[in-house]
Amino acid sequence: MNQYSLTVRTKGRGLTDITARVAELVDGTLSPGCGLAHIFVNHTSASLVIQENADPDVRRDLDAFFERLVPDGDPLFSHVDEGPDDMSAHIRSVLTATHLTVPVTDGRLALGTWQGIYLWEHRTHPHARRITITVSG
Repeated sequence: MNQYSLTVRTKGRGLTDITARVAELVDGTLSPGCGLAHIFVNHTSASLVIQENADPDVRRDLDAFFERLVPDGDPLFSHVDEGPDDMSAHIRSVLTATHLTVPVTDGRLALGTWQGIYLWEHRTHPHARRITITVSG
């Protein structure tokens, strides 16, 4: 079993493709074997998703949908310690995922043709996010 830490700097709200950076750490770790890569974001206001990596409209549409579903500054929220995007960011991370498990086949991430791994920043300002990747098999 191997474990790695990765820091991703975001530009604020939106999806950041981390596929290549994760693959760089994982690929060859189990060569030529198979196993699993567990990817975990160590934060409560960001998440991880596997999503289409070809058409950027998909990522824009996801952001637009979440803006409608969980608006910043909703008067329902009492937790606003860090601003109007604070509680909405926490809710968005609950509705998505803080961890992913991806198969490793022949020593490489076994993603589909149009799949990419994304860190989804839910806060409006840039952040440095830590991700822990554990490869086992």
